[in-house]
Amino acid sequence: MSSIQKREGFRQQRYFVLPEYMQNELAAAELTRQLYVSDIGVFLQAKHHHRERPEGTDAHIFIYCVEGEGVVERDGQETVHLKPGSLIVIPASVPHRYWAADSNPWSIYWFHLKGEHTGDFIRLYELDREPRQMPRSIVSEFIARIDHSLAIMTDRPFSIHTHVHISQTVRWLLSSIGHELLHANQDARRGAHLDHAIRYMNEHIATSIRLPDLASYTGLSKQHLSHLFNKETGFSPIDYFLRMKMQHAANMLDLTDLTVKEVAGAIGINDPYYFSRMFKKLIGHSPTEYRKIPKG
Repeated sequence: MSSIQKREGFRQQRYFVLPEYMQNELAAAELTRQLYVSDIGVFLQAKHHHRERPEGTDAHIFIYCVEGEGVVERDGQETVHLKPGSLIVIPASVPHRYWAADSNPWSIYWFHLKGEHTGDFIRLYELDREPRQMPRSIVSEFIARIDHSLAIMTDRPFSIHTHVHISQTVRWLLSSIGHELLHANQDARRGAHLDHAIRYMNEHIATSIRLPDLASYTGLSKQHLSHLFNKETGFSPIDYFLRMKMQHAANMLDLTDLTVKEVAGAIGINDPYYFSRMFKKLIGHSPTEYRKIPKG
């Protein structure tokens, strides 16, 4: 059983639902049986839009929110407030309900997929967890291809050529979304490792650190850590740490009355002459000259 609620105020809609006999044909055809679209649509500013399926459905539901807001409840999971740029997937057979926000109703692109490869795509890219932010690099293409698929399904709904094309289009979309999300996750992990390493450096600014110790702390190999620092900062980890020391020393020269020797000792350098040489090389002035420069 399912229910749908749509009252006055929700007029901008385009959608197509394949009749059951056509779905059965696609489920049997070699080129579509493993993934095909059964329902597809676009709802703009869908005020009063509400859908509820207490027993779920036999299709996997994809909802992409372009603007506005809505709410999605999936059985056994937290209520999700869907915001612009977010994609959510409701797997087949999962009880659910969703609706547009009253004050700022959502505009959504949506489609229902059937076939065993749909579940494989969802699991491979973990699309059934929390809403995923659609990568900006693919948003325009996603919208254009859904619009195109809806248009040709509406014009030629009973042509197997139409559905083979739509099936391949959606396969490309899912793999592209997954590929972009994977790269975004990798970028986030690289940023987290870098932040972890720099935090360790800050905590040990008054000491010396060795690359093996830093690598062990971050959980990366020495080679991987060095590659990450060179890629993200242009310096090796130890060179970056030395620059951090000099910047810390510059702050102390500005904000304290410590002698040059005391500043050098505070950042773990016992030879004040070596410190002065490195400071001038990296900051551009000797410690004494730097302290005399007006700041602010």
